[in-house]
Amino acid sequence: WVSMVYFLEGFAAFGIGLDVWLFLMHLLAIVYSKLYMNKKPPELMKAEVRGVSILKPLKGVDTNLEDNLETFFEIDYPQFEILFCIQDANDPAIDVVQRLISKYPGVDAKIVSGGKRIGVNPKINNLMPGYNIMKYNLFWICDSGIRVLPLTLRDLVSKMKDKVALVHAVPYTSNRKGFASSIEKVNLSSTQGNLHPVPHVIGHPQCMTGHAQYIAEDYFMAKLLTESGYKLTLSSHPALQNSGNYGVGKFIERMTRWTKLRVAMVPFAVILEPFSECFLSGLLFSWSCLHFFKWNMLVVFLYHVLAWFILDYILFRQLENGHLLMTKCDFLVAWFVRETLTPYIIFSALWDPTINWRTGKYRLRCGGKA
Repeated sequence: WVSMVYFLEGFAAFGIGLDVWLFLMHLLAIVYSKLYMNKKPPELMKAEVRGVSILKPLKGVDTNLEDNLETFFEIDYPQFEILFCIQDANDPAIDVVQRLISKYPGVDAKIVSGGKRIGVNPKINNLMPGYNIMKYNLFWICDSGIRVLPLTLRDLVSKMKDKVALVHAVPYTSNRKGFASSIEKVNLSSTQGNLHPVPHVIGHPQCMTGHAQYIAEDYFMAKLLTESGYKLTLSSHPALQNSGNYGVGKFIERMTRWTKLRVAMVPFAVILEPFSECFLSGLLFSWSCLHFFKWNMLVVFLYHVLAWFILDYILFRQLENGHLLMTKCDFLVAWFVRETLTPYIIFSALWDPTINWRTGKYRLRCGGKA
């Protein structure tokens, strides 16, 4: 009985400490976003110009592919090349790229095909021929579903100083139609909007791109660089995902895949991650307040959810940079759906560790190796 009492005391203390930390993360992310996100520093146009090779891995075509790729031909930067890495010589993406190359003859762009197998990660295999022939020391890996702003590359290059080895962007979405787009915006603003800025604030940046034996190559590249003594930093602009193939089902599919990756890379995440979500952390916090202070559990839980929602909405407004195309009511509905889907996503990820990605299936070992 004594052990049980100590366990309950410790668990209740954990609940309060965890909730304080989660709300602190929210506040840090909001402050960081207010100060640094979507900003154009006055010295940006005067920053040193260094050549950049842009590596674009492509496979197949969706309705937004041409629009997304065209934004790279319109980048405002004097010295760059675009290498479109397309493994299959018969891929329909080749026709899209060739149209754009013809439309923008002044842009240094070419198609690199064939791929090179160096591991099980198909994206890295696809990128290798482009990596081997790129002409500049700085390179930018950017997926096919991303749109960019004209000054994005200038911003990225301006950050490459003081032993910074890699710059990345907060994952976000461009404005698309439909309820599924609203869920994605809410999810990325409330999760990635916290997970990327906060580690930079506290001195432990993470999340990049590049290891062939791992599906979650971003995590392991960041780990390798930081262990080698290099610095990582964030772009001022979010990465605007704009895939034409999206929907609520696709959202659940992708979130399940990401959860499987996190569980494989950091196994204790399966225990802690559910408690980082609003409803479960709120239940734990409200029970802890009942245990220590005899406060009404329902009232505490409702205040917790309200505070969490308000902070998520403030962070969403920061990432939207004032261009709100979603009403507060739409945000509320999308936010509630996202929060209620989370337990299902976590359970699905634990039930089947196999990852379906593009046209392949992958099984993860502990540690994240595929």
